[in-house]
Amino acid sequence: MKHRAVEDIKLGEVNTVNELIIQMKQAGGFTGRKLADAVDIMEDMVKNEDCFTFLSFPACIMATGTRGIIVELVKRKLVDAIITTCGTLDHDLARTWKKYYHGDFHMDDIELHQQGMNRLGNVLVPNESYGAVLEQMLTPMFKEILEGRSSISTRDLINEVGMRIEDESSLLHWCSRNEVPVFVPGITDGSFGSQLWMYYQDHRDLRMDLFKDEQDLSDVAWTAEEMGALMIGGGISKHHTIWWSQFRGGLDRAIYLTTANEYDGSLSGAQVREAVSWGKVKETADYVTVEGDATITLPFLIASVLERLENK
Repeated sequence: MKHRAVEDIKLGEVNTVNELIIQMKQAGGFTGRKLADAVDIMEDMVKNEDCFTFLSFPACIMATGTRGIIVELVKRKLVDAIITTCGTLDHDLARTWKKYYHGDFHMDDIELHQQGMNRLGNVLVPNESYGAVLEQMLTPMFKEILEGRSSISTRDLINEVGMRIEDESSLLHWCSRNEVPVFVPGITDGSFGSQLWMYYQDHRDLRMDLFKDEQDLSDVAWTAEEMGALMIGGGISKHHTIWWSQFRGGLDRAIYLTTANEYDGSLSGAQVREAVSWGKVKETADYVTVEGDATITLPFLIASVLERLENK
């Protein structure tokens, strides 16, 4: 059996992110090579016009500057649909109207609570930057969008909200302009959903049509020539992505960025290869699991892909 030799990284020959990624692939170990493999798969997904590409992720990274990477993917039309959580809507909208701040993982949480400051890892979210501003801004928006309607899907509601956001730093702004649908299967699990519930108190005939969302996802699964996914973190976002893929025989390409491990049997910890056993990823698929904090791995991944696209 012929094996490829491990090559040293030569920083003197590195001038760009992509040049570093190429050398990481040649270096052999360990997760650095996985990240380089992910770049190759992502490049293939975005260049293949027949490949419908899903992007799934949890809310937490939207509270950080990594939000800008997610926005860039949609702005450049490099993904075709998003599956995420209610918190993503919360943080995207809240940061459109207010500021979040730098903090520390080891701050005194009792003191922060007494100051009206919420800690998300090492990011600080003041009360006035979250629930208060979302209630203030969403209440009249929901009234305008939902007046006279008895039902609406999460996809359609989120698109309507996005159309009313003029700030170009917003993910929802770009999703609505570039017709990238956003699906939130857990729509009530956050401040956005709570504001919907508050609206419901005076509009008891309102129904969230989750079945329309599922029908839209089903239509993609049955009609896409090929299907790929960039999955950041686990939970409902990841599972909903791979769930619908099984009805077409599985994903053709998959990248999973995670810090979770598989030894507790959790969905978040499950490697992509486990999804092959369920038929959610094809046996012949190109896939990789990259272990590491997405606020580190995602910027390198996307910066390298963008460089390749610009130099094609």
